[in-house]
Amino acid sequence: MAQYFSIHAENPQARLIHQAVEILNNGGVIAYPTDSSYALGCIIGNKDAQTRIRAIRGVDDSHHFTLVCRNLGELATYAQVDNVQFRLLKANTPGQYTFVLKATREVPRRLQHPKRSTLGLRVPEHAVTQALLAELNQPLLSMTLSLKGESEPLNEAWEIRDQLEHQLDLVIDAGACSALPTTVIDLTTDTPQLIRHGAGDLAPFGLED
Repeated sequence: MAQYFSIHAENPQARLIHQAVEILNNGGVIAYPTDSSYALGCIIGNKDAQTRIRAIRGVDDSHHFTLVCRNLGELATYAQVDNVQFRLLKANTPGQYTFVLKATREVPRRLQHPKRSTLGLRVPEHAVTQALLAELNQPLLSMTLSLKGESEPLNEAWEIRDQLEHQLDLVIDAGACSALPTTVIDLTTDTPQLIRHGAGDLAPFGLED
């Protein structure tokens, strides 16, 4: 049975953030708000939690996890970033984007795309997410909280609890999120490639849907 925390969207209560991170560090899977839709999250090293997230989403090993990072400095630990990529990232983070980048050697193979050695990374702009990341002191391993067969992600905490309370350890309610997931952009080629058009604007990347 999932615990349910109501956390202020702009001034997160430190006590509840600390308790949420304790749940993560104890192997928990959480549903948490972002600046796009709600997401599922766990700590990087927990294989069982990763398996649970894949089961909730109904996806296989070829589906990217996303490393949700506090800032660009943290992102650079996990991704190979050249000068052109860095300028694009700096101009568009934090924000409603997930970027597909080549993984560094520090990233375990099980977190990478099995054929491309890539992973998704993002830097969100949401006070609750940033508070979780600061307390955790490492990225969150995440996927958008959309269920198999559904066209849009879940964006209300009460709805998440109703549908997934027996599969999650915690649901964080910070109010409704966007009904759109992140915009996913592949930066591993010479020009940005659109993978999914979501909440983020395409104009900074010279892309059209």
